[in-house]
Amino acid sequence: MSLPDATILPPQRERLLLLTLGAIQFIHIMDFMIMMPLGSSLMRVFGISPGQFSLLVAAYGLSAAISGFVGGFFLDRFDRRSALLVLFTGFGLATLACALSPNYHTLLIARFAAGAFGGVAGSVVTAMVGDAIPAERRGRAMGMVMAAYPLASILGIPLGLFLAGWLGWHAPFFLLSLLCVSILTIAFKTLPHVTSHRSLAHPVRQMIELMTHRVHLRGFLLTASLIFSGAIVVPFMAPSMVANVGLDERHQLPLVYMLGGACTFFTMPWFGRLADRYDKVQVLIAISLVAVPAMLMTTRLGPGPLYTTFLTTTLFFIGMSGRFAPTMALITNAVAARYRGGFMSVNSAVQQAAGALANIVAGLIIVQGPNGRLLNYAKVGWLSFAAFGCTIALAFWLRKAAPHAARNAIPMPPAEPAT
Repeated sequence: MSLPDATILPPQRERLLLLTLGAIQFIHIMDFMIMMPLGSSLMRVFGISPGQFSLLVAAYGLSAAISGFVGGFFLDRFDRRSALLVLFTGFGLATLACALSPNYHTLLIARFAAGAFGGVAGSVVTAMVGDAIPAERRGRAMGMVMAAYPLASILGIPLGLFLAGWLGWHAPFFLLSLLCVSILTIAFKTLPHVTSHRSLAHPVRQMIELMTHRVHLRGFLLTASLIFSGAIVVPFMAPSMVANVGLDERHQLPLVYMLGGACTFFTMPWFGRLADRYDKVQVLIAISLVAVPAMLMTTRLGPGPLYTTFLTTTLFFIGMSGRFAPTMALITNAVAARYRGGFMSVNSAVQQAAGALANIVAGLIIVQGPNGRLLNYAKVGWLSFAAFGCTIALAFWLRKAAPHAARNAIPMPPAEPAT
């Protein structure tokens, strides 16, 4: 049975909505990922240090975390369609500002602006899926929209390297700006007005209720654990493939991401359909049984046959990304509609904070040996394993507080916010 808080759209409009939301999410993720291969170009052109370049990368996430938390106060007071169009327009202008930046400091400010708009826009995308898609199809819908992540990983790094090498570092941002204009034009025509349960409560009171509700607190913890388990391993995967496994950086390393991303692009919607059909916590456990061995093997890989490396890393991508569809559908179902926009905005901030913490922890543990190999990557794998276990335990804990969320059932009357 459908949850009563979703707007029912005709099948064709529903598919068009999901494609549009997926395209917006794709550009948002591409803008973040395309910075990674520009490091050498930007350091050479602006004469900056690796630390200054890392600040350019971190600026996006830091800004997205701050704006996500602030958005929790206000986002449920606005129509979802209007909010998304305004935020995506701001994101497109910030991306154009990146392309036109004449120096390092201007680019740094533009990256902060892009993160501020892009981070909140991503949370509105998730909230719109919850508002417009009935619960029995919400897992599949999440899988379709989140397929933007692997697709961005397939295109982001190779495209960034190609355009930067051919036309200079400005070119990737000009391309993203043009894509923003195209998608924004389509979004104006295709995004429907859906029931968004706008709150009339005072922003501070709304935020207090949002932050103290037991279901929301469990959702935030589940999100943090989900992100931490991947973010502690993924950033050092590419350096490990080069230093520990011996892959060629220009030809073999991109294949790792292209193969993993291509397979994940097809498996994500399938995992979403499984989450619609079965208990979402059980689907999460099943996917984790694939992801955990692949993750532990990936953090221990050394020189060996290429097919072993590609098979292991592809299973790693499939399992690590596949957990998002059932988990995010579980969280979205558990949150009452009148809190959904604000919750997703704060949840976006939680994701950024958890990812940053995981990166810091991994950086403190992993060291480079005298022969250039990365040491202690396997220890990071064990921390990821512990986070996998916490994710499953927290999913059970959330299901206990909101049993309907895991099985697409009509919810019981919502509990009063904790005081």
